Amino acid sequence: MGIGARDRERLRMLAAQQMELSQSERNRRLYREWMAFGNREPGARPMLTIELGTFQGEMLDPLMRCEGEEARRIEVRLLEKMFNFQHFGDDFLVPDHYGVVTHATFIPFGLPPRRFDQPGSIAYQYEPYLVDLEEDFHKLGRSVYRIDEAGTRAEMEQAEELFGDLLPVRRQWNGFYICPTQDVVHIMHMEDLYMALYDAEDRVHEMMEMLTDDYLAFMALYEQAGLLQPTVRDEHLAQGSYCFTGDLPTENVHSFSQVWGYLDSQETSAISPQMFRDHFFPYYRKLAEKFGLLSYGCCEPVHGIWDECLSTLPNLGKVSISPWCDEERMGERLRGKRTVYLRKPPATLLGSAGPLDEDAVTACMEKTALAASGCRLELAQRDVYRIGQGPQKVARYVQLIREAFDRKYKP
Repeated sequence: MGIGARDRERLRMLAAQQMELSQSERNRRLYREWMAFGNREPGARPMLTIELGTFQGEMLDPLMRCEGEEARRIEVRLLEKMFNFQHFGDDFLVPDHYGVVTHATFIPFGLPPRRFDQPGSIAYQYEPYLVDLEEDFHKLGRSVYRIDEAGTRAEMEQAEELFGDLLPVRRQWNGFYICPTQDVVHIMHMEDLYMALYDAEDRVHEMMEMLTDDYLAFMALYEQAGLLQPTVRDEHLAQGSYCFTGDLPTENVHSFSQVWGYLDSQETSAISPQMFRDHFFPYYRKLAEKFGLLSYGCCEPVHGIWDECLSTLPNLGKVSISPWCDEERMGERLRGKRTVYLRKPPATLLGSAGPLDEDAVTACMEKTALAASGCRLELAQRDVYRIGQGPQKVARYVQLIREAFDRKYKP
């Protein structure tokens, strides 16, 4: 079924609203500030984003008006591009276009993850294919991947027909996302992977080499198809960030060496830095070296692997400073460097049903501001699943962060 007249009218209204907001002076100023930050201009201020995705149902569901399933999917995309700007006061941008990312699939080792969600909960688990890596190694095959150009064109044509006269529709390339150890724990339990490091060390290396080679082949497919595009402005970069930079080309992009990439390895945070260095980092380095710039890390504490691993990557543009990371130590390592100190504060500061503990928020943010002084500081609040008191709570949180940075952060 197509999109009905009432839903179509609703989508066109939202598209026009997004275009209007994108042209506002406030939004234009934010773009200039992001450009100054990405270009490392003297005096550029710290940037701040609140990632809406994990709690967007609480915020957006009351605003939904479309009835059809397909229309509601597009409605959410339009609403989420404007909500932060309208309600939170952070540095989230309103783009002047409707972006469509190339449709593609990548199934590691040809084994589709068997995920089971817990009803009424955000919890989930995976049913493993492998238990003993030595005995089950024969189950690992070549990764299956494809680029769905027809599906991409269909999405673009649909959006163009709906509201392209109001909001331009563009193909968009975002930072390329690869998480090899996450792929592994989707097909075997983490405990079994850890045991394999002792019982089947050679097989771990063989498995990681297989997966790395498959990702490189997948990337080559993109290059051969001529699908890469610049990542220098408001393109999405994983972990709540943007791609703004003056270090990559703005046109004629043909290679992954000209765009942003992203890697993390949360799943190895419980092994020693030396074991990560010896068993996983050689493959991460091989992937990292393909990109023009790299953003690294999610929730894992990176301070343990900084000196011997991450600091050796010459293209490291951003590194995650998670709640489990030694802020002061990483501030010392990044002070005066081009790599962005991308702070991820504890979700518990914002993500609860009750009111903000303003003293706790202020103390946390002042600590970050002091630790990151002399660094290129960016903050992305992530992993918040419940607010409980409406968008004004988030707006106040943003205000407290800005005030703390104004008091304590020194460029």
